[in-house]
Amino acid sequence: MMNARLIAILTISSLSSGLPSFHAQERPAATIRAGIIGLDTSHVPAFTKIFNEARAGSDLAGIKVVAGYPGGTDFPASRDRVVKFTEQVRGMGVEIVDSIPELLRRVDVVLLESVDGRIHLREALPVIEAGKPLFIDKPLAGSLVDAVAIDAAAREHNVPYFSSSSYRFGPGLRELKQGRGVGTIAGADVWGPCSYQEGTPDLFFYGVHGVEALFTLMGTGCETVTRVQARDADVATGVWQGGRVGTYRGIRRNKATAGAVAFGTEGIVQAGELGGYEDLCRAIAAFFKTGKPPVRPEETIEIMAFMEAADRSKLKGGASVSLADVLTEAKAKAASQRKD
Repeated sequence: MMNARLIAILTISSLSSGLPSFHAQERPAATIRAGIIGLDTSHVPAFTKIFNEARAGSDLAGIKVVAGYPGGTDFPASRDRVVKFTEQVRGMGVEIVDSIPELLRRVDVVLLESVDGRIHLREALPVIEAGKPLFIDKPLAGSLVDAVAIDAAAREHNVPYFSSSSYRFGPGLRELKQGRGVGTIAGADVWGPCSYQEGTPDLFFYGVHGVEALFTLMGTGCETVTRVQARDADVATGVWQGGRVGTYRGIRRNKATAGAVAFGTEGIVQAGELGGYEDLCRAIAAFFKTGKPPVRPEETIEIMAFMEAADRSKLKGGASVSLADVLTEAKAKAASQRKD
């Protein structure tokens, strides 16, 4: 459970308190038309293939990617790949359009896949204003302030959205979360590859995968974060309400596989297989069909706050940073920008 202060901070002050009821929109029995914004990541052809070639009657059936807007930025992982992935999905029968408004006229739901999180806010806003259910690939945004702004807009327009790493939905974390051999989870250690994107906090680009896995096991309620950055790795340690401790180790050199271990009242158990593209696509398909996000927005915002606090801790020489303080500052800045 989150403490009272953190709950208050996660509530957008300009809106009514509590999470809005994102009601499932009425949908025809026909296939749901999906559009993709940002054709500059390998997720785009992979997700398109998974949805468009799904077997009739499967969990993935009923969603078809019909249109894509290339987008892209000067970030090398975007600039150097957008043409290749655009041509790949064009060859899969996806119509390529030259603007987000043009895409929105052709689709029922949207996957925002732009690899550069810095542009997620400006790309998400027209989708939200159009009332289209929205999946935003990791990270939710390029800053905590932008993440808060996306959440505020979705609440204001009562539009369902979610953002997540694929790790969350794999069988390994699901089994640990259910307590098999672990009992009640008292702590967790998670590790995985970690590379940076210039212009965003260090963990936002690839570290988000591991932090998402950590929160999948620990849940919300993280109060403080400390971080150590060395040549080969980052280690961010969170203290949760009640004194539970969770750590994320981001590996920047040497062997960089991903994994997790849970420490519980009945045992210490390492996770099996973490989630892949198909696991995530099943969650996206269920969301588009029901309008019910599989990850609560409050949890996603707290994940972003954890990573932002880890960056602040590094700047302060490893000092402890309060998530509540970081969220308070981000809320104030987002509200100020909203008025301008």
